[in-house]
Amino acid sequence: MATAPTRDAMDTTLVQVTGGRPLSGRIPVQGSKNIALHLYAATLLADVPVVLTGAPDIIDTGVCAQILRHTGAHVTTQDGCFTVTPPDGICPVVHPELGRRVRTTAVLAAAVLARTGQVTFPYPGGDAFCPRLIDRHLAAMQAAGAEVIATDASIRARCDARGVRAFTVDVNTPYGPSLGATVTAMLLAARAPGTSLITHPSTEPEVTETARFLADRGVFIHLDQVGLHVSGSDWIAGGTFAVAGDRIEAATMVMATAATGGSIHLDNITAADFPDGLTRTLAAAGITVADDASGGVRTRLHGPLQPVEAATGPHPGLPTDTAPQLAAMLTRADGTSVIGERIYPRRDTHVQGLRAFGADITATGSTLRVRGPARLNGATVAAADIRAVTALLIAALAAHGTSTIRGMFHLRRGYARLLPNLATLGAEITTIPGGP
Repeated sequence: MATAPTRDAMDTTLVQVTGGRPLSGRIPVQGSKNIALHLYAATLLADVPVVLTGAPDIIDTGVCAQILRHTGAHVTTQDGCFTVTPPDGICPVVHPELGRRVRTTAVLAAAVLARTGQVTFPYPGGDAFCPRLIDRHLAAMQAAGAEVIATDASIRARCDARGVRAFTVDVNTPYGPSLGATVTAMLLAARAPGTSLITHPSTEPEVTETARFLADRGVFIHLDQVGLHVSGSDWIAGGTFAVAGDRIEAATMVMATAATGGSIHLDNITAADFPDGLTRTLAAAGITVADDASGGVRTRLHGPLQPVEAATGPHPGLPTDTAPQLAAMLTRADGTSVIGERIYPRRDTHVQGLRAFGADITATGSTLRVRGPARLNGATVAAADIRAVTALLIAALAAHGTSTIRGMFHLRRGYARLLPNLATLGAEITTIPGGP
């Protein structure tokens, strides 16, 4: 469902990049955006204060803090700490405007439903590179005993006086297990009396980290060949929990430096945090990722970039959120690369922008074909989702001349310090504030 742009989304800030400089150096990786957004929802289940350390300082963190405050929770964000003190009574409404600004709206709604037995929430927002359904989220709510009524503007879920109940739900989709619906089901099950079963669960880090968060707070969770078993509790502890490093930001920085012929040392992440599918794809392109004795990981490009054939897939496959950046990097590879999208029906909002730089890239259904090495030249481009604008930024860093990129609001939704970090590595970047 389309939504009207917010004032932030209409921000016309520009970034100018003078490319052609090899980038190298050492920088830290932020806390994971995608993991943090699901943990923010999970904090609503706790009966006492929770502190998430390593929370990324991004727009979506601020939006989630406001959403939680609207439910009555006391929330502070300072120095990477996202602190939530639960209210005596939770308002059963996800803010109708704020909820349309993040992708995890249904997950936040599940936490409210688990605590109060009812919730009204808007349709999710976030990146709109293709239709992203929430039917599995709603199926989990219905399985937990809620009557779900959807209108054009919002969704209402209400349980009877007993609240949520133990349930069984299948979160599989034609494109594989739903990450978000798995978390939605876990949050509902964590408060439901008895043991619930989630079949075909996602095992993405967003899921496993949320499961670890709940387990640390006393919720029994067990994964076997049948599915994910969650035993609910009527009291969930608080305490401190660290947000894992952002594997997507790490991959983005590796690809940006490789596209310019450089190398990078990343802190706050390990080689094991890179999914196998990502590591294999980077290795095929000639990039090694290895733990360093001084901490973090060191990556190196061995010779010219090589073409690859890869497809995104569920963890531990190649993350879909790295595919646009990968396409940008492979414009510099010596040969033809093929990238298949297997998580969403298609993901090609970055293609037109890359062509503006001179990339030879075509999209056929869910498959991209990139022919290189292309001579990239400075261009004026724009993008309307986080990973697409990041792909254009990588192309600008590798291009000859100066480029102008519009869409920095989307970059700030997911990356706290991407531009300063690139400058630390040697990039020539200038930010030009825009008008209203």
